Amino acid sequence: MALATFGAGCFWGVEHFFREVEGVTQATCGYMGGKDTAVTYKEVKTGTTGHAEVVQVEFDPERVSFNALLEFFWKNHNPTMLNMQGGDIGSQYRSTIFFHDKEQKQQAEASKLALARSGKWGLRPIVTEIVPVQTFHIAEEYHQNYLEKNNLPSCHLTY
Repeated sequence: MALATFGAGCFWGVEHFFREVEGVTQATCGYMGGKDTAVTYKEVKTGTTGHAEVVQVEFDPERVSFNALLEFFWKNHNPTMLNMQGGDIGSQYRSTIFFHDKEQKQQAEASKLALARSGKWGLRPIVTEIVPVQTFHIAEEYHQNYLEKNNLPSCHLTY
């Protein structure tokens, strides 16, 4: 198995969509990117911790490639919105890819460049950050598989 970590707004929707990808064996909500070592949802949602809401994706590279996950990531949020997605505003909702190795970094950078050149978003720049993976802090249990547990439709915007 391999890992990939993405931030694309509210983690409930991101987790929900990644769970549906064939070859993804686990999608876990959590926090990454800040300096605090012990964080809670209450702290992260203030936007002062430096952490982003992220989903750590465990996947079988024999069944789904990292590049395929990147395509899915780009299609399911707006990478031109700085520190927000839809009605969620703050650095904790930023668009980010935390790469786990050199190959993921190269693939993420290449896919970001290809998206920018595609013209899909017009002249708006792709603001997604591509940064090294940091400590993953698992979100509280009630956030895991939140939409399904609460019989809710997706809260995530698709583009």
